[in-house]
Amino acid sequence: MRDSDAATASVGSDWGMAETQIPQVDVRTVGEDAVILDVREPNEYEAGHAPGAVSIPLGDLRARLAELPDTDGPLLVICRSGVRSQAAAEFLAERGVETANIAGGTIAWYNAGKALVSETGQTPAVVPPSTPPPLAP
Repeated sequence: MRDSDAATASVGSDWGMAETQIPQVDVRTVGEDAVILDVREPNEYEAGHAPGAVSIPLGDLRARLAELPDTDGPLLVICRSGVRSQAAAEFLAERGVETANIAGGTIAWYNAGKALVSETGQTPAVVPPSTPPPLAP
């Protein structure tokens, strides 16, 4: 992936689906005022998330589309490592939402030294889900 440019992931063609192009955004290029959708499980979000991120777990996304945050540009989607957020971004793009996946997820966010917020009162952390998350909405 290029340092400052968004790369594009091509998905779907292996399964006979239409090819969907989802921009991949390097965490270092994400501004503090970015609108971010966090699709991790509640325990993951509560332990540590990007400031201002909106939490809608991947498994709830289909039922909670009306709760998507407004944005002037692409809706940035994040999970723990980038896999669930890629699935969420594809799902949303197929429904006409302009999206981009934050490459490397919250792990990359943390490793880049970006701020995390905890809802637990403890030091923010990147944790695995307490239950296996769904792979697609």
